[in-house]
Amino acid sequence: MEKTNVMRKLDSLKITHNEHFLGDDKNAISGVEVANILHQDVNRVFKTLVTVAKSNNHYVFMVPVAEELDLKKAAASVHEKSLEMLHQKDLLPLTGYVHGGCSPIGMKKQFKTVIHNTAADFETIYFSAGKIGYQVELPLSSLQKVIRIEMADIIKE
Repeated sequence: MEKTNVMRKLDSLKITHNEHFLGDDKNAISGVEVANILHQDVNRVFKTLVTVAKSNNHYVFMVPVAEELDLKKAAASVHEKSLEMLHQKDLLPLTGYVHGGCSPIGMKKQFKTVIHNTAADFETIYFSAGKIGYQVELPLSSLQKVIRIEMADIIKE
């Protein structure tokens, strides 16, 4: 398993974490499939979603993989009137990550990041390590040492 930029960043900050390699398949698999491969509760594995507001500001949201981001709740959480998902073609130039390998850590620019409040329910959470097939696991408190995160109810009912 090779080290990703996310893993190197966590190592450089001496943040204890677990690294998980799911295989060399270059195709993104669903987050639910990732949770199943890791034998984890789908509520404990988070996907990273990037949005753009009418103001042209970008925001990052982390939600459990089986859930859907509620764009109205998400917009309210960042004090915007409305948000839309960033087009897939714009993801790599903006963040440095490809679809299926987007991590809240190590983006080209740090955007305001909001995680669904259920992340606090788990001792550790899983999310992309910045490359398809790679996941990191760490406590929410450790993630908060790396990037500033707000918590909110941002998923559809």
